[in-house]
Amino acid sequence: MDYKKKYDEWRKSPRVSDELKKELKAIKGDKDEIRERFKGELEFGTGGLRGLVGAGTTRLNVHTVCRATQGLADIIRKKKPDAPAVAVAYDSRHLSGTFALEASLVLAANGIKAYLFESLRPTPELSFAVRHLGCHAGIVITASHNPPEYNGYKVYGPDGGQITRKVANKITDAIDKLDLFEDIKSLSEKKARKQGLLVTIGETVDQAYMDAVTGLDACRQAGHDTLRVVYTPLHGAGLMPVTAVLEKLGYRNVFVVESQADPDGGFPTVKTPDPSDIAVFDEAIKLAAAQSANIILATDPDCDRLGVAARDKSGGYTVLGGSEIGALLTHYVLSSKKNVTRRDAVVKTIVTSELGAAIAEDLGASVFNTLTGFKYIGEMIGEFERGGQNDFAFGYEESCGYLTGTFVRDKDAVVAAALICDMASFYLNRGLTLFDALDRLSREYGYYSDELISYTVKGAPGGEQIQKLFGRLRSEPLKGLFDDMMTIEDYACCKRLNVQTGQTVPIALPASDVVKVIFTDGSWFAVRPSGTEPKLKLYFSGRGTSYAVAADRVQTVRDSVLRYLGGPDKVKAPEAY
Repeated sequence: MDYKKKYDEWRKSPRVSDELKKELKAIKGDKDEIRERFKGELEFGTGGLRGLVGAGTTRLNVHTVCRATQGLADIIRKKKPDAPAVAVAYDSRHLSGTFALEASLVLAANGIKAYLFESLRPTPELSFAVRHLGCHAGIVITASHNPPEYNGYKVYGPDGGQITRKVANKITDAIDKLDLFEDIKSLSEKKARKQGLLVTIGETVDQAYMDAVTGLDACRQAGHDTLRVVYTPLHGAGLMPVTAVLEKLGYRNVFVVESQADPDGGFPTVKTPDPSDIAVFDEAIKLAAAQSANIILATDPDCDRLGVAARDKSGGYTVLGGSEIGALLTHYVLSSKKNVTRRDAVVKTIVTSELGAAIAEDLGASVFNTLTGFKYIGEMIGEFERGGQNDFAFGYEESCGYLTGTFVRDKDAVVAAALICDMASFYLNRGLTLFDALDRLSREYGYYSDELISYTVKGAPGGEQIQKLFGRLRSEPLKGLFDDMMTIEDYACCKRLNVQTGQTVPIALPASDVVKVIFTDGSWFAVRPSGTEPKLKLYFSGRGTSYAVAADRVQTVRDSVLRYLGGPDKVKAPEAY
């Protein structure tokens, strides 16, 4: 259907709310905006749906949410399970609660019991609830750390992990068969509850989840009287679970940033609620200085990512990078085990620094690499359980995602908060800060410096720029720029080229649009498009005999790569994080 006809259909449909019609009326006559909203549909992928909130087929609204849920319901019903059930959670973003309820009512209309959380909850608790309640799937309404104008719809499988590409394709096929207005089933909330198809969950699941977190072996419960912690949930879902877990573990000096404590989908105190962004720590650093805190914790709106700042040598506070936190936790988690063997598996992504891998291998564990995205780490937990040759010990990614334990199959900021506080207490009792501990590890295993640069690329022209860039990288990979390249890894064709010998070997990972160049000294850079935002991401990791040498290595490689990108295929100036 022509995008203009779709626009008119939405304006006239009795199923479209007055609020959405008002939004559509406001853009009448704006052909570009109408085309942007109605030319095509919001695509369903392995991350579900994510997009701007608003009226239109390319926006996230109650109609696109319900259509996706009907597609999921059709897939579940085809399997004809006994007593089908789906757990549903949501965060603090605009309309998250509304979308969660409407999705639950679609499930109910299809004879599928919806376990809907009574109020906002972290994404990792949804992952836990799926397995805890024996559900066939899970839904969480969130756009993670994206700006406030976004929301999203993520689907989890019966294992508590994000759905695989194969399952996503099946759901997409089911969605494509549905008319947005005519084919969507729904019940009233009253009927759904009366029929036992809409069930509110909350405290009982909360308690089971928190018991699992506080029961982790790596939580040694040491030095709680001395550690002073500042915590900010960045207006999201983390306040209740994080503070409750820390209280249960015995931490008595936890100070919450009050201006960022209440849930608010507008995220009024930050530009973007991303705990990897140094700017979100401004309010917390003020409180930390006033309270003489040792560490600062920040979680994103759905509380699966955790950022950390710690007191530095100057007496101020410095934000640690995701790879640095991951390396510290790798050492701490493995050190908490009585006996580390090659059965113990540490899993990280291909764009994460190698410091944690060096630590894990030296301590006797096995290291596995996955594509970017914690869903791949979650999948490996299941593979370990089925294969029986490895036990999951710890998983992490540079974008502030961490996990230990197997009761959750996604990154978990509640688990990470407990681990980091325990680790900080452990070192504090020995007169050390987290930076002291990191420096000790670096002296033993090598100094690393990491940087991420993002290019914002919007619309069709941006997509064409990305394709031209990758085409150029593959046809003439940085000719003349570097004379110490060791390997070039092209994950689109799953091949690893040894630059010096010309030998090519396969990469045993799924195909993905990533190019990674590794140098003889262990430094590297990688380029990939973001899977959740209209951005091109460039990762740089330098290795050296000191922090200064490693940082200088990053700068040298980065400047050369950026000059290369500034050639025929010009792109917008990058945003450095």
